Amino acid sequence: MPALVPTDYYATVTWLGVVPDRAAGLSARAQDTLDLRFAGPEGEDHGGLTRPSCSRVLSQHPRGTPIRNTRQLCVMSAEEIAAIAAEMGVDALDPSRLGATMVLRGISDFTHLPPSSRLQGPSGATIVVDMENHPCVLPAREIELDMPGYGKAFKSAAKGRRGVTAWVEREGMVAVDERLRLHVPEQRGWTPQML
Repeated sequence: MPALVPTDYYATVTWLGVVPDRAAGLSARAQDTLDLRFAGPEGEDHGGLTRPSCSRVLSQHPRGTPIRNTRQLCVMSAEEIAAIAAEMGVDALDPSRLGATMVLRGISDFTHLPPSSRLQGPSGATIVVDMENHPCVLPAREIELDMPGYGKAFKSAAKGRRGVTAWVEREGMVAVDERLRLHVPEQRGWTPQML
């Protein structure tokens, strides 16, 4: 019996990019297509089968510990980016300044997709949602380069809207304007008081 349920929810790819060098900055370079490999998108500095643990998992691992890389992609919603921009008081935000790998349109409340959901493209390329991508100061620095005085507003405006981190489950190509189908785990919500 399948553990994942195909839904009638689809998202259209509106933007793709790769961050070529995190040490130089979080800014991403726009792409028409992404070649998704098991180690992540080709050319993406966040790629790799493993990564050093960071502040987000300090409760589980000391900083710098090699762990499985479930943060190969930063996937954001065009609708949520627009809401972040509105709250910041700007007309629009450039996804490349947000460190996004993929921007999708058409799935509401995108940042709160159930962990382990899948997004699958026409080529069969499939990414797995790890969890919500909490806002941090790194995009604020990039925004500040384009819009001085506005970067500091990003972190609070992006709370609950920063999208998700994801990893590649099945290799393949994804292109701008393609539609990805959402598949969700067939599982009830966790109830800790149940035996």
